[in-house]
Amino acid sequence: MPEATAVINLDIPGPTISRHLYGHFAEHLGRCIYGGFWVGEDSPLPNEGGIRLDVVEALRALDIPNLRWPGGCFADEYHWQDGVGPRETRPRMVNTHWGNVEENNHFGTHEFMALCELLGAEPYINGNVGSGTVREMSEWVEYLTRDGDSPMVRLRKANGREEPWRVKYWGIGNETWGCGGNMRAEYSADLARQYATYCRDHGDNKLYRIASGASDDDYKWTETLMQQISCFGCEATPKNFFQGLSVHHYTLSGPWEAKGSATAFGTDDYYRTMLSAKDIDRILTGHSTVMDLYDRGRTVGLVLDEWGTWWDVEPGTNPGFLYQQNTLRDALVASTHFDIFHKHAARLHMANIAQTVNVLQAMVLTDPDTDALVLTPTYHVFEMNKGHHDATSLAVHLRTDNARRRVGDADLDTVSASASVKDGTVLISLTNLDAEEPVDLTLDLRGATIGEPEARLLTADRIPAHNTPQAPAAVAPRAFDGVKSTGQGLALTLPPHSFLTVRAPLA
Repeated sequence: MPEATAVINLDIPGPTISRHLYGHFAEHLGRCIYGGFWVGEDSPLPNEGGIRLDVVEALRALDIPNLRWPGGCFADEYHWQDGVGPRETRPRMVNTHWGNVEENNHFGTHEFMALCELLGAEPYINGNVGSGTVREMSEWVEYLTRDGDSPMVRLRKANGREEPWRVKYWGIGNETWGCGGNMRAEYSADLARQYATYCRDHGDNKLYRIASGASDDDYKWTETLMQQISCFGCEATPKNFFQGLSVHHYTLSGPWEAKGSATAFGTDDYYRTMLSAKDIDRILTGHSTVMDLYDRGRTVGLVLDEWGTWWDVEPGTNPGFLYQQNTLRDALVASTHFDIFHKHAARLHMANIAQTVNVLQAMVLTDPDTDALVLTPTYHVFEMNKGHHDATSLAVHLRTDNARRRVGDADLDTVSASASVKDGTVLISLTNLDAEEPVDLTLDLRGATIGEPEARLLTADRIPAHNTPQAPAAVAPRAFDGVKSTGQGLALTLPPHSFLTVRAPLA
């Protein structure tokens, strides 16, 4: 049986794991907004102002920290003033990116802000650079966040909202290298400076402006952006036009043109997927290294505001709606990602899974025929890891010995781990990526002692297992009593293809 040891120094604190690493993303795409979050006030489903309440309840259980909207590619064809005012008079539009369907703009700025209030989440609004104007984005910031009197304040009040909202996070365009305008890095960087200049701080609402950044490992794009706000070798950043820059990376098991099925896959596909998932460590390291050259004080955050698995759509569904099932494989991609995010907590400020409802690696699936709501395996990883939100990271020194698999011409370490401490409680997250073999795992805990541990396990008989309205708990967490105390820490046997959390008080 493979063996591994994780050494964790409980008395050596690392950087804080921002709760925003557990952020979410809701685009006007398929049934994410319409049929997911938004059902309309006339719906027989329980709703508040048209917002579906069972979806809200499920997400509130995750302590969802932020929600990115309205895109994605959709953001750069969305004009916000079409989505305010009386719904019956709002102009309709065509969503040319996703299915070429017509939208009635019934879900707009006020509805999104109401959704964030119901969720208890911070809004992250992505502005339109690709087909919009500087004035348009500047006025959106004013409409939402300014108090007193101004043209946009008067418009907001006429639309029923007296007090301004607090909106910290603003995206300056999306994927300007692709669907957001097919720009060169230099041109996009100039626009980011320009738009950021006119996205004003109104009153005590301080913006965190996020420039549209790189795809995957395009480190040159990141360097071009960093050159706009700093100078090589400077001790301090002269002027931060933006406070964060984005990067996007999706996990695949093969080429983009042949993504494969979400549920019908073999062991080789599974291992290729896990190798792809772990590549996010290399990508974040590369972007962080470039940023460190220009920003020694780490005043600019790296924002991975699109990540997750991307498979072929489910048979019989609209190809433009990106609806896919969500299996145990997806959950293990998520658990592995979070371990890597925690490792990069000093630079990584936010991450947003794509997407929250009914699209790509979703938390929640809603059945259009029965209105049933299903929690996906990925949802459970987010829930089991809640204790890491704003916790102090603890470095995990992992020796995997023979816990690895050969995948093509690369080695895949099959054990992944991370740890944190908050409010006197230690949370350790452990993943065994081996499809067939359990692993004997020793947790060598140093610098402090712990009390009685409690553990929860997420796994299933088969890796393609997934939840449906007929079997909503096929993949769900359960108590695990296999953690044993030793003189040096803890020991356990971690089942194959599984995710485990261990929680224990500091003694």
